[in-house]
Amino acid sequence: MSRAATSLRVFSLYMFALGLTLILDPNLLLSVFGFPLTREVWIRIVGMLALILGYYDLMASRTESVALFQWSVHVRLLVPIVLGLFVALHMAPPILIVFGVIDGAAAVWTAVSLRRDSRAQAAR
Repeated sequence: MSRAATSLRVFSLYMFALGLTLILDPNLLLSVFGFPLTREVWIRIVGMLALILGYYDLMASRTESVALFQWSVHVRLLVPIVLGLFVALHMAPPILIVFGVIDGAAAVWTAVSLRRDSRAQAAR
């Protein structure tokens, strides 16, 4: 398995854990991060979307889908920017940035891994 595939495989596990938590017990996560508790379905829908993205990441890692690895870097690098904007505009508490840091760090890991994989393949 390539380095980039490994990075996405690990990220898929994070997405599965996040998605399952948001579906099964969303208030657990909300309370940890100081968000208001909810009974609305929207948070469970977000959990479903996280599971879907986790599945895409897992399948991409299994099939060495380099194009998807690259696309995921682009969108995951946007997450800290958008979440930071929400915090700066006082739409969300600063703790939300934790999710942005996780996505951003994972995106950088994948980007670096893609470069290393490309160099290793060129050297062969």
